[in-house]
Amino acid sequence: MSKEIQETSFREFVALMALLISLTALSIDTMLPALPLIGADLGATGDNTKQYIVGFLFLGFTFGQMFYGPMSDSFGRKHSIYIGITIFICGSIISMIAQNFSIMLMGRLLQGLGVAAPRVISTAMIRDKYKGRDMARVMSFIMSIFILVPAIAPTLGQAILMVSNWRMIFAVLLCIALIIMVWVYFRLPETLPQAKRLPFNLTTIKQGVREVIKHRITFGYTICTGLIFAMLIGYLTSAQQIFQEYYNAADMFPLYFGVIALSLGVASLLNSHLVKRIGMHRICHYSLLAMIVISGIFAALFLSSAQQVPLWQFVTYAMTTFFFLGLLFGNLNAIAMEPMGHIAGVASATIGVISSALSLALGTIIGQLYSGTPLPVILGFLVLSSATFLLQLWLNKA
Repeated sequence: MSKEIQETSFREFVALMALLISLTALSIDTMLPALPLIGADLGATGDNTKQYIVGFLFLGFTFGQMFYGPMSDSFGRKHSIYIGITIFICGSIISMIAQNFSIMLMGRLLQGLGVAAPRVISTAMIRDKYKGRDMARVMSFIMSIFILVPAIAPTLGQAILMVSNWRMIFAVLLCIALIIMVWVYFRLPETLPQAKRLPFNLTTIKQGVREVIKHRITFGYTICTGLIFAMLIGYLTSAQQIFQEYYNAADMFPLYFGVIALSLGVASLLNSHLVKRIGMHRICHYSLLAMIVISGIFAALFLSSAQQVPLWQFVTYAMTTFFFLGLLFGNLNAIAMEPMGHIAGVASATIGVISSALSLALGTIIGQLYSGTPLPVILGFLVLSSATFLLQLWLNKA
């Protein structure tokens, strides 16, 4: 069937890749307004326990990536996407009917295992068609669309809660997954021809993983990607508590969350125009430097004001910091993938597993350190951006 599909337009390809990538964010951000209700209904104890509803999806996502990359290199991109979305649908059903917190976490783990497929395979498909600065440009266009999801997803979750209960959120996610599967089936050509497919065996996978780990630039920028995404996970796991508990702004949480997320989208769109002229490395360098300065200044302000900064100041800080995050996401991943075009599936999976495991570990620590103020998030941004900046300086040396 895929051989008979005509090549999609650039706009449709970007839109579909953005939707595939955004399913992860949609599965997280739609939940955020419902976390207190889910925790209360399913008996989650402890102030930070409900954060695991986010964390377990990331856990499944982290380890799921390793399977789909090699699978897509051997059996094609589209068939592997179908398998992943099917697992995601099963996880959505389990989460929707869960009667206790343990079953909810099992469903979220399955959702994460499933959603890893569209995330990692879409990156491989983009690399099949583009490379270098062209890939970074395409990734920036995709990110500019993708970022609309975290901008509107909490509002979608809040709207569902106004007319139904939190279980309906999982029903909506299930329907979206079905729509994606149908769109992929009818409109997306297979990007990996039969002649370029690799045999599916442990030797091939080991060789691919070894090549990624031994390649200085690829592995180094994989670590950079993990450090940057750790900031995002730390923020995501703490955002509901920061806005609804610390700032007592539960009703306005979707608005503030969306405004901050939009700054990521603006930056990603801007990056698509800048990367051709300035280059990926310089954009990353100056973005990290800006994040260090901004986070350092705000941390000092926060501590000097007895940890009582107004909401508008925190939102301004978050928007500014997330703007520079938006300049980093597509570029760091493109730099890491650039030398790996010949094993794009395995490389994308390996990069994804390593960076996600690192970001999950560090982001969870930041989230669990929440004790009533945004300080752990602010210091997390400062420390991680500084570490990434130093690592990039080392990698860019001869």
